[in-house]
Formats: sequence, structure tokens, C-alpha cells
Amino acid sequence: MVLKPRKVVIIGAGHVGSHAGYALASQGLAEQIVYIDVEEDKAKAQALDIFDSTVYLPHHVNVKAGNYSDAADADLMVIAAGPLPDISKFQTRMDTLAETVAIMKNVVENIKNSGFKGIIISISNPADVVAHYIQNQLNYPPSRLISTSTTLDSARLRRALSEATGIDQKSIYAYALGEHGESQMVPWSVVTIAGKPILELIKEKPEKYGTLDLKAIAAEGKAGGWHVLKGKGSTEFGIGASIAEVTRAIFADEKRVLPVSVLLNGEYGQHDVYASVPAVLGINGVEEIIELHMTTEEKEEFDKSCKTMKENYEIALTL
Repeated sequence: MVLKPRKVVIIGAGHVGSHAGYALASQGLAEQIVYIDVEEDKAKAQALDIFDSTVYLPHHVNVKAGNYSDAADADLMVIAAGPLPDISKFQTRMDTLAETVAIMKNVVENIKNSGFKGIIISISNPADVVAHYIQNQLNYPPSRLISTSTTLDSARLRRALSEATGIDQKSIYAYALGEHGESQMVPWSVVTIAGKPILELIKEKPEKYGTLDLKAIAAEGKAGGWHVLKGKGSTEFGIGASIAEVTRAIFADEKRVLPVSVLLNGEYGQHDVYASVPAVLGINGVEEIIELHMTTEEKEEFDKSCKTMKENYEIALTL
């Protein structure tokens, strides 16, 4: 048996790509990390900076800048290229669609010519629509192309719930679903604390949980990224940790359930749309999509979010 080092290629060496790479290196999730960026000097600098840090990390990692030929034998590719929303112009993630698609045209063509056959995790925004666009243009197996999408939004939601309830966020299970963006929704009927539905706790212990403003908590979870963007100009650590969590689930064949954007074809009554839902992740990528039982109102919110992404996906195909 010949053992093969785990190799990850990261397209885009900006704030998000750099922290994704550092999270993978610091958590020992890859032995080889290659940065590819149109700004070659930036890719070299990010790679060198992370490589220097590995002297004091517990895992050996080779980090370098390269090109798409390095993707031929890679196990996983992270696509982190594209612009951030301009908050001075009140842009949403969806407002960056045209600019991101223009960048993705070149990325897609290079991936086609690289011989890459691994798993793709796209985090370029608008996350769900861009993942669908890349999958379409590459004609890639949808089980092997996902977006982190609301993995991070769900973490922000759990943080907001923890602050509101005083319960540690690791004991809370809650998902933001649909779009990694303005139309995302929270199915409160399946949110639990230590396995107990939060709606039951509200009824049973009104003195502690009855004052929870669920709409405000959902809004705070959705606004988490904007708080960070306004305060420091970019999000980095949260998305880096999210990438690491998804990568670990895949490389370790964990069969872990995480809210990621996947191609729906019948699930949740949706067809031909990428949307974030709980999915079982393993060595083959998406191994199963978990269908939650939502209330009628929740399903309407989810359907509305999917409609938004479908409409913008159709726009993306015309750009």
C-alpha cells in the first residue's frame, strides 16, 4: 500500500482563502496546500506566511503557491475567489453575482483543463448560486461539489441563541437554511437544546425561555457576517473554521451532518436548485440529504429562499 498525502488546492489567496488554508494547516487536515491566485505574489506571500507558521504547529504541512497543474492529483479544491460586498453601497452577497461569475468563467476553464477529479468546496459569494453555476459549467457530479453556505450562518445562529439563553452553543442544535444571504430562514420547529425542542422549553419554562424573541435571534444570526464586515472589512476566522469542519467530515469519512448547499432534485419539493440543508458528508462528498419536517410557514420561507436562488441562477447562466 502506498500512502498518499492529503492535498488541498485553494483558488483565491485573499482574506478568506488565507484563513481557510491556515485552519486546514493548524488543524492538521492536509499535508499539502497549494495556493492559486491571479496575483501570484500574493499567493506566494500567503503560502510562505502559513508555511513559516508550521514550524510551531503540531502537524507537518507543505504550503506553496502554484498553478492549476497542481490540481491534477489534489483531493479537494476550495474556491475562494471573488469580491466582497461593498457595504458603502449597501450591497448584499447576491449583488456581487455578475462580478463573481466573470471571475468564475476563467476558474472553470482552468479546472476543466487541470484534470482535477476531487471534491470541490465553493465559498465564493453568492455562495449557493455560484456553486450551482460552477457545477453546471463543469458538468460535475453534484455529490462532489458543495458550498459551505449556511454552515457559518448556523454557527452564528447558535452563538446568538447561546447569548440569549445562557446555554453553551455546543449544546444547541439549530440550522439556518436556504440561502447564505438575505433570504435564509430558521426552522424553529427542529431547534433543540440538549435534544429537547426549544418550542417545548418555551412552553414548559416560560420564566426562562418565554421571553426569547426568536425573530430577533434569527436576525442576529443572519446579521453576524455584516457585523464583522463593517467592523474589520472582511470575515476570516469563522469561514476558516467552517471550511475545516467540512473538510474534516469529508477526509475522515465522518458521516457528519452539516448544513451545506447541495443540489436538490426532489428533496424538500425542490428541483434543480442549490440550497443549504442538513447533509451527511463523508469520503465521497454528499452521501445523504436529511429532509427535516418543517411547519407550513417554515416550508413557505424555505421555498421563497429557493425561488430567489433559482432566479439568480438563471441570470448567472446568461452572464
